[in-house]
Amino acid sequence: MPNGFPRPATAAARGPLATPAEIAEYLGVPVKTLYQWKYRGIGPKVHKVGRHLRYRWREVDAWLDQQTSYDLTA
Repeated sequence: MPNGFPRPATAAARGPLATPAEIAEYLGVPVKTLYQWKYRGIGPKVHKVGRHLRYRWREVDAWLDQQTSYDLTA
């Protein structure tokens, strides 16, 4: 995997919290996009741990499941 971040298959294998870099790698988007989503309130739920941002894997997966794809056939 690029940047040395493996993509764990299960939540149990990856632990309860993730850094923005891990989530960006998992979703295939730049870290800057995560910060923009946080500012706009449209991305996965993020938590502050001290001065650091962390994501819960289960919340990221739930957010991802809620995303819909556009019907491009219309």
